[in-house]
Amino acid sequence: MTRSPFGLTLTNRAVVLGTIKARDLLDLTVTAEASEAFDAVWVGDSLLAKPRLESVALLSALAGVTTKLRLGVGCLATFVHRHPVMFAHQWASLDVLSGGRAWLAVCLGGPDEQSAAQALEHAVMGVGSSERVDRLEEGIVILRKLFHEKNVSHQGRFYRFEGVTLQPRPLQNPCPIWIASNPTGLTWKGGASAPAAAVERGFRRVARYADGWMTNKLSPDEFRRQWARITALARQEGRDPATLGSALYHNININEDRRAALEESKKFLDTYYTSNFSAAFVEGWTVAGPPRQCIAALSAYLDAGLGHIALRLTSWDQQGQLKRFLNEVAPALR
Repeated sequence: MTRSPFGLTLTNRAVVLGTIKARDLLDLTVTAEASEAFDAVWVGDSLLAKPRLESVALLSALAGVTTKLRLGVGCLATFVHRHPVMFAHQWASLDVLSGGRAWLAVCLGGPDEQSAAQALEHAVMGVGSSERVDRLEEGIVILRKLFHEKNVSHQGRFYRFEGVTLQPRPLQNPCPIWIASNPTGLTWKGGASAPAAAVERGFRRVARYADGWMTNKLSPDEFRRQWARITALARQEGRDPATLGSALYHNININEDRRAALEESKKFLDTYYTSNFSAAFVEGWTVAGPPRQCIAALSAYLDAGLGHIALRLTSWDQQGQLKRFLNEVAPALR
C-alpha cells in the first residue's frame, strides 16, 4: 500500500498557551487517521525554551487512540539533554506500545544566544551550548547500539557504561533515527550566515548518522539542491542514498484570501513561538491561500523529490482547517 506523503503536526504547545485542550490533540489525531490522508502525526519538543506537553508522553497517549499512523517527534530538541540510555528505554517502549510506529527526528535545539529561556534550559540540565553537536552525534551512536545489540559498552566524551542490554527492544529493526536541521538557515554572531564549515558538517551529519533528513523553511528548489548535496555526501560515507528519507516541516492555512491566510498564520506563529516574525519569513514557511494555490504549492515540493511533508495548521481553528485540508486539498494530491 502506498503511503500518504503527508503528516499532521499537532500544536502541543497550544495546551500550555491555553488555546486548545489536551483532549483536542487526541481528537484531531483520531480524525486524521480515519481520513487516511495522513501517514504520520508529529509533535514538537521543548523543556523551558518553548514549554509544551512532553513529547514522548504525548506520543504514548496517541499510540492508545490510533493503530496505523506513525508517531513522530520533529524535532526532539531536548535530545542533547536526555541521557541516551534512559531515552533509549523510553523510545523502545513507545515503539513496542505502538506496534512499531515510532519515528524519531532529533535536533540540536537552540543555542544560548537564542533566548534567556534557552540558556536556562541548558544550564538546568548541565549541558553546555557548545556541546550540543557532539552530544547529538554521540547520542545517536549509543541509541543504535542499544536498540539492536546486547551487552553494549560505550566510552565516549559524555557517556560511559559497560554491559548494557536494553529490554524491551524496539519492534522496528532498524528503529528509524532521523536528523532535523536546516544548516543554511543557521545564523552566527551578529546575524551573519553560518560558516561554510558548519554548514558542511550539518549536511555530513545527516549523511553519516541519519536514516533521513527533516528540514524546514526551504523552497522546492532549495530542497532539491540541498538534498542532492546530502545524497552525494552519503555516497562518500559509503551509504546507499536510496535508503535515506526526506521530510519537510511546513505550515498551511487555507483561505480564499491569501493575505488573510498569511496574516492569521503570522499571528498564530508569533503567539506560538513568543516571537515577532517578519511577513516574508512567514510567507516562506507557509503554504497559504485558496485550495488550488495550496495544491500547487504542495505539488511543487513533492515534484522536487520530497518524501514527506509534515503540515501544521496555522490557525486556532484547528478542526476547521483540518476539515478544509481533507475535503478541498488532500483529494487532489492522492
